[in-house]
Amino acid sequence: MKILPSRIPLIQAPMVGTLSPLTIAVCAAGGLGSLACAALTAAELREQIHAIRAATSAPFNLNFFCHTPPVPDEEAEAKWYAALAPYYREAGLDPSATERKPGRAPFDAAMCEVIEETKPAVVSFHFGLPDATLLARVRNTGAMILSSATTVEEARFLEAHGVDAIIAQGAEAGGHRGMFLTDDIHAQPGLFALLPQIVDAVKLPVIAAGAIADGRGIAAAFVLGASAVQLGSAYLLTPQAGRSNVHRAAVRAARDDATRLTNLYTGRPARGLMTRFMREQGPMSDVAPAFPLATSAVEPLRKAFEKMGSGDFSLLWSGEAAALAREEDAESLTRELWNEALKYHAVHPRDPGA
Repeated sequence: MKILPSRIPLIQAPMVGTLSPLTIAVCAAGGLGSLACAALTAAELREQIHAIRAATSAPFNLNFFCHTPPVPDEEAEAKWYAALAPYYREAGLDPSATERKPGRAPFDAAMCEVIEETKPAVVSFHFGLPDATLLARVRNTGAMILSSATTVEEARFLEAHGVDAIIAQGAEAGGHRGMFLTDDIHAQPGLFALLPQIVDAVKLPVIAAGAIADGRGIAAAFVLGASAVQLGSAYLLTPQAGRSNVHRAAVRAARDDATRLTNLYTGRPARGLMTRFMREQGPMSDVAPAFPLATSAVEPLRKAFEKMGSGDFSLLWSGEAAALAREEDAESLTRELWNEALKYHAVHPRDPGA
């Protein structure tokens, strides 16, 4: 049974900071290209959709966050800036000049209007689902709806609330944990423990996500019951990913033990390559404000240190398989990954792909 509108059952993971070129390249290869929308305005999103559709008629995925914005806490913010004060001095920056904005917005009515106008084939969510009214509006556009689960309990919740397929996100995955029914990062299973348990627990198709970066991993996910596979770190060194030189250098140097979960950059656990900031202040910190309020204080440091050629404060999001990333064109890589997977697992009973 073919579950995705794309020709092959590979989804490029949405990654904040990566725009339409990667989406277009993956779509051109027959995969489902994705666009991360949490850091975009509605106007910027319209521009990106226009760029995608000008280049391809293939289906694509728009991804949104579903967090509840926290109430600003002046005391917590003061503690955070106090912890960062030595770094501000080192960079020659004035913390009082910082533009204090969250940097990540949840799915709202304005973004829902863009969905209704543009009617993408797939809409995916992270951190649960939007409220019932917004979700119904998305469903009425005819879009396929996906959301991430980090536990069996979350998968059952998503099934009960009407998604079309579930993304099983293992602990190995790069970027933010999709968790929404728990905040215990130590309880999250690895993908190949989580995946078959979710497959057994729900009737919906399940998409595997978490440090899969080559044909072996793709094939293994299918053997464990996945109907499709989502890959992110595999694309980090492609030219279309738009990663900074600092990020690319860190990925090239990555080893199997190079990543950690950290809340320092945004206030919510996310997996990335180790940095000086993570070594000295975390990786997990009780002082970091709630997501996404930590971002505005760290962003000036990131920019300042990157100008000096340093990744000490850079967001180097990556899964545990960063060392498997390849420096090649994203369209070619997508085809290569699928062909490799077919060699290991030539016929998949649920979704044979192209």
